Amino acid sequence: MATTADFKNGLYLNFNDKPCMIVWFQHVKPGKGPAFVKTKLRNLENGRILENTFTAGAKIETIDVERRPYQFLYEDEQGYNFMHEETYEQINLPKDVVENADLMKEGQHVEMMFVAGENERCLTCELPTYVTLQVTYAEPAVKGNTASTSALKEVTLETGAKIMVPLFINQDDVITVNTTDRSYGQRV
Repeated sequence: MATTADFKNGLYLNFNDKPCMIVWFQHVKPGKGPAFVKTKLRNLENGRILENTFTAGAKIETIDVERRPYQFLYEDEQGYNFMHEETYEQINLPKDVVENADLMKEGQHVEMMFVAGENERCLTCELPTYVTLQVTYAEPAVKGNTASTSALKEVTLETGAKIMVPLFINQDDVITVNTTDRSYGQRV
């Protein structure tokens, strides 16, 4: 058990039986009344930000969270199959756990976050910030479509994902894609 005196950004704790991480905290000592700690917590299961106020000295339950490297192998009816890069252990994750899975190709390296303990479970599966993919279909740019400075067109990538890119991107180009907001990075 820990107390509010142990709070720091990035601390993992069990809040309302949900694994959470402290994103921000502030210790407040008002002129009258007891001291308290304002916090912003990220729910690790769904990514939502929660605001909560703890009284100073309140006891909290910390949890152990591990990040492990995995490699994407293939997709089947049950979900996505991954292999641990050091132990070669294979696991299967349901499709709702992996965000932006359509940007993931076979052999892609990912990082998974696990809650350690008796009932160990995977919380998230995160792709690298940028992935390199080939454009498999792109409409040709038409002269005169550049009335605005940010003219974009939709392209299809080798994984089947569709994203918006600048007009100069053509079929068979290799580009980087930002996995956090699905935006075009650069041509490789």
